[in-house]
Amino acid sequence: MEHTRIVAAEATPVEIEDGKPSVTDRIESGLEQVLFASRWLMAPFYLLMVAALGMLLVKFAQESWHIVTHTLVMTESQAVLAVLSLIDITLTGNLLLMVLFAGYENFVSKMDIGDHKDRPDWMGKVDFAGLKLKLIASIVAISGINLLKNFMALEPGVMVEGKDQQLFWMVIIHLVFIASGVMLAFMDKIVGATTKH
Repeated sequence: MEHTRIVAAEATPVEIEDGKPSVTDRIESGLEQVLFASRWLMAPFYLLMVAALGMLLVKFAQESWHIVTHTLVMTESQAVLAVLSLIDITLTGNLLLMVLFAGYENFVSKMDIGDHKDRPDWMGKVDFAGLKLKLIASIVAISGINLLKNFMALEPGVMVEGKDQQLFWMVIIHLVFIASGVMLAFMDKIVGATTKH
């Protein structure tokens, strides 16, 4: 019984005087509220990303119009390059949208859209680790498309001075992206397999 009284006495916050929080507690609480509310400073970043998505839409429409008006005079390789450009813009838009949704939900606030029929399955389920993997996968895909576009733009039997160096570094950078993705996935697997204490 005496032991119980001692534990209860120790559990009572010493900072509370006359039933009111101390000055230190009030300062700490205010500081924590300010820090927590500071997440809303990220909201304008995500609004500007919506504007960037609109910019990509304009470029996609511009590229599509160029393809439509030049379809009959394009060579096969030019047509493939034009389609690859559209794919490149689409993948970039997907990447932007993924960062927009997952970033906002992870770092600012949950989106209160209920059980909307068009809500993507991954929304609310992608944590920071999952977001990193999806980002690197998208970057690898975009890098691969750009690399393919540059290889297809080469004239048969003709190598412009300096182009070989440019392609060499593009391949190196693409391989670095792939290696980074593999390493991130491997690290997440190790962390997931680690027993939590």
